[in-house]
Amino acid sequence: MTAGQADALQRLWPKWGLDIDGRRAIELTELFGNANPVVLEIGFGMGEATAQMAAADPGTNILAVDVHTPGQGNLLSLADHHGLSNIRVGNGDAIILLREMLAPDSLDGLRVYFPDPWPKKRHHKRRLIQPEFLSLAASRLKPGATVHCATDWEPYAEQMLEVLTAHPDFVNTQRDGGFAPRPGFRPLTRFEGQGLDKGHVVNDLLFRRVSDEGPQ
Repeated sequence: MTAGQADALQRLWPKWGLDIDGRRAIELTELFGNANPVVLEIGFGMGEATAQMAAADPGTNILAVDVHTPGQGNLLSLADHHGLSNIRVGNGDAIILLREMLAPDSLDGLRVYFPDPWPKKRHHKRRLIQPEFLSLAASRLKPGATVHCATDWEPYAEQMLEVLTAHPDFVNTQRDGGFAPRPGFRPLTRFEGQGLDKGHVVNDLLFRRVSDEGPQ
């Protein structure tokens, strides 16, 4: 961790940080100080793309969760430098956050960009995008909320497409039932650029949370 990242953590965590401990439910309007839509981002790396999206859409709050301490400090530093008051940084397990700390129908979106692909077959069960996770996420997403995933690991992209398509709480926004073009609001990340340089294919998936009455 750089000195600047450490300084940002020390100065800004009491203001913009959230410890994910599962001990209490949080009220998102209190966390952000307003009633704007809230998108949960799971895994943000060093936070550059998160900061860009927050700057481009100040009317949307981003709750960004990761366990990488230098990344937390870097994102807090970026938020401070650019005056991005619509970012909150969570430290801990996103599963605990969803299960123990967020109310039903409280989120307007979910972003999972370039999660660990766990490429070895015996580790596939560790991948985040699984039916059980999607059921938990669906319980916290409002009807109509968007789930946006992106990966440069094609076998994982295929699995994501398969499990999202099969899940009754989500519907693909693409009429052909396939992958989506990268939307303009998702910046090209440094990690993504490295993957593209290696010849990796990046796939985006955009699904919508359906209502309990079925697709709208």
